[in-house]
Amino acid sequence: MEGIMVSAATGVMNSVLAKLTTLLGEEYKLQKRVKPGIKYLKDELSSMNALLEKLANMDNLDQQAKDWRNQVREMAYDIEDCIDQYILQLQDEPNKPAGFKGFFRKMVVKVKKLGACRDIYQQIQELKTRIDEVSQRRYRYKLDAVVDAISSTSRVETIDPRLPARYAEPSSLVGIDGPTEELIKLLDDGKQSMKVVSIVGLGGLGKTTLANRVYERLGQQFDCKAFVSVSQKPDAKKIFQSLLSQIKGPVDETREMDWLIHELRDFLKDKRYAICFNCIPKGILMLLFKNTCSRILLTTRKVDVAKRCCHPDRDTVCEIRPLNEPDSEDLFFRRIFGSKDQCPIHLKDVSVEIIKKCGGLPLALITISSLLAVKQKNKDEWLNIRNSIGMGLDKKCDIDKMKRILSLSYSDLPNHLKTCLLYLSMYPEDYEINVQQLVRRWRAEGFIKVNCGRNLMDEGESYLYELINRSLIQPVVIGIDGRAMTCRVHDIVLDLIVSKAVEDNFITVVDSNVSESQENVRRFLLDVRDKENVMSMFSLLTPNVRSLGIFGYPTGMPPIPDFHALRVLNIEGGNKKLITSCNIGKVPQLRYLRIAVPAHLPEQIEELKFLETLDLCDIFNHLGLMNLPASIVKLHQLKCLSANCERLPDGIGNMKALEELSGILVDEESSVNSLHELGRLTKLRRLCLIWSIPDKHDHESMYVDALALSLRKLSSSNLMDLRIGVKPHITGRISLDSQQNLYLRITDTKTRSWKQCNLAHISLDFLSSPSHILQQLHIAPCCLHGIPERMASLASLTNLSILVHQVTQETLQILGDLPALLALELQSDEADDTTERLSIYSNKFGCLKILDLKNLAIGVMFHEGAMPKLETIFLRIKAHSAQSACGYQDLTIRNLSALKYLNFTIDCRGATDEEVEVLQAAIKDETTLLPNWYALRFSRLQEEEDMVSEGSEEGHAMEQEEDIPNSNNEH
Repeated sequence: MEGIMVSAATGVMNSVLAKLTTLLGEEYKLQKRVKPGIKYLKDELSSMNALLEKLANMDNLDQQAKDWRNQVREMAYDIEDCIDQYILQLQDEPNKPAGFKGFFRKMVVKVKKLGACRDIYQQIQELKTRIDEVSQRRYRYKLDAVVDAISSTSRVETIDPRLPARYAEPSSLVGIDGPTEELIKLLDDGKQSMKVVSIVGLGGLGKTTLANRVYERLGQQFDCKAFVSVSQKPDAKKIFQSLLSQIKGPVDETREMDWLIHELRDFLKDKRYAICFNCIPKGILMLLFKNTCSRILLTTRKVDVAKRCCHPDRDTVCEIRPLNEPDSEDLFFRRIFGSKDQCPIHLKDVSVEIIKKCGGLPLALITISSLLAVKQKNKDEWLNIRNSIGMGLDKKCDIDKMKRILSLSYSDLPNHLKTCLLYLSMYPEDYEINVQQLVRRWRAEGFIKVNCGRNLMDEGESYLYELINRSLIQPVVIGIDGRAMTCRVHDIVLDLIVSKAVEDNFITVVDSNVSESQENVRRFLLDVRDKENVMSMFSLLTPNVRSLGIFGYPTGMPPIPDFHALRVLNIEGGNKKLITSCNIGKVPQLRYLRIAVPAHLPEQIEELKFLETLDLCDIFNHLGLMNLPASIVKLHQLKCLSANCERLPDGIGNMKALEELSGILVDEESSVNSLHELGRLTKLRRLCLIWSIPDKHDHESMYVDALALSLRKLSSSNLMDLRIGVKPHITGRISLDSQQNLYLRITDTKTRSWKQCNLAHISLDFLSSPSHILQQLHIAPCCLHGIPERMASLASLTNLSILVHQVTQETLQILGDLPALLALELQSDEADDTTERLSIYSNKFGCLKILDLKNLAIGVMFHEGAMPKLETIFLRIKAHSAQSACGYQDLTIRNLSALKYLNFTIDCRGATDEEVEVLQAAIKDETTLLPNWYALRFSRLQEEEDMVSEGSEEGHAMEQEEDIPNSNNEH
């Protein structure tokens, strides 16, 4: 059934028709009296589906048409539920026993099938009656005549699936310079006292964009900083978790509020901090230390809140206003044509009228211009859009008027994109959505259509980019390759799509305001974080729910009930009882299961025959290694398995549908056979392993050889992303021993016992047949003795992270020829004492944007024109070296024309204070010659004594950071 479309407009009608066709085929030998009924259902529903498709393209339906459409959609859901249960009853039981026991079991199955046929016959008769009634209403209402004059939606032009840079800050270059400077003057006034400044304005005016710009410009001046988005219904605990994680590091989500507040206050008490709140709940500011020179910036729509929060003066308020006419035109024309001069003459007048109706609201201008950018440059079509906006936006900036523009953009979407956009209602407000997880949920729901054999994940990702192109989704984190990693929906857009999703009974959203129970709940968002009347919310769940998103599942709540139609189950925040008490066998249709709570999977997981995604990457909050259930290898339709440091069971090679496999632990208790079987997964596109074989293990070579053999097979198939590494926050950390050799140290937090693991010397022999589709290669923990020349033929490689025995000029020559390389992390296992400097020439690394060099004792010379697109450098260099002082006095960093950020880590171990100061001074002198604005940060690696097991002591690296303001520019 892969690729069958399910949509908000037609429900599951296309899926039902396909399943009815399958039932009429040779695979299912239906009884004679059942087959005619199935054919009748198919014919009638096909006719209804044609009308549903037409109604989907109409914006203003009368109430009779809406009622008929809703009845047909609900009926289709019920029919599919009936068919699914029937098909399950007809399926033969696998692994049937032999002999008399097998004969008896076979007779029982036959009896069950006869019962199923009788049941389906009765249900078909009931469904025929319902269909006849709906058909009669269709002709009674004369619905076909109503839609005859309606034309289909206009064609959408093809878009580039990559994200242009403008989406990072869509309105930052227009009309923002003045407010930015005004805010900086308010914040950076030279006073030593604590200061709180507010940005106030209507939604859609660009408050967040302005706040983020100021935050990025001033944040480097402080000891620590954080940017926190707060929803309209704030979760105080989440706010403090976000604050603490940004300024200090990862936070245990099980910690109570009092602990979070105490930890935050204790950390901030002697530091200068900069914190930006995108909206601010009551009482939060009172809990923060009012430290000298610290700054807090907040955004709000309410003037009284803005003034009340300001400190020490009530007048430190920046009121953001709509864009003036020139800036509005600049933003509008730039997004469609590149500039105002490029606008065709016949569209200028209507463009100016549209701009006036947007009233200077950046969100409105961006949304409407994104809509027009994919339209034909036809004046009549643009006039229709102008007339559809409505009157009044040029007179008053009103959120309701804003929603009219957004509704226009929504109505213009093709049906499959409307469905995908409405599905974002399944996430809470201000939630940062993982793009890959979102697309997997779309796939499980059946929203993605097969397109010329293209992979469904790639097709779904193109849907996301089209919604971003239309400015209906905002990318948050963008990868080095320009692809969105996380995204968010603007609160005004979310309000719109939630109202439409609820109106169509596509999604039911429940928070603290519980409404009356609906008869048919299909998709259910249950956000019970810090809510009181949780029991009443759970009472709204019905057995025919298809998608269930739970955010928070407090102790003492009942287990999830049995759902025969459930396709998607996403759980974040809860307790162990939630999963262990859930009867997996009662959710046979499940396609997507993501668990972000402490839990152990039951062996009954094998009963989820249709499961496509099993995401366990956030399932554990403690250090622990475990095995996946052995029965998991029976999930033959599983495409994505995201584990969290679990071992593979034998039989993994039977899971031929797997495309993504990550979080898999390889240690001394792992099965060598499971590594051999990896090579049979020829559809695998992404593989992430955690290598943890102890040093001098008796069978180390067996593990290495088995993995290398499998990688050789996978690299010649579909592998695009390979990562072999460690997960320090769960299994240990990488350290240096007394001989400066890397090892992995795994510590048990309870016993304090530890073990040293050899980071296996896996060569790149598996690339003997170079893969032209490999894009990501991260094998930094595996030491390579050399880089083969054939590696330069990896034409699609964009990200590379490797550890080599020694970085040489030849290493840089080979890697510099990689045509698509965007990010390179290169680490030397042994520092060289030679005086020869490494050189990077102008004809190498033409696309590189990020360079990370570690453990180098000699300098690197960047020749003029080298790395023309390089924006960020991380360098770890040794101060205790005869060559350090002279080797770094002329870094030639000034030749890097696009450089924006430098991070130097100085290894101070074994060095005198004088050596460190000389090296740091040389770096500062060099960076003053840079032509562009840049940020410079120093970090130092120093010695610290660390107690380990049996009372022994071991020296290890401790990192200290120091931000150095750039004296060569105004920031």
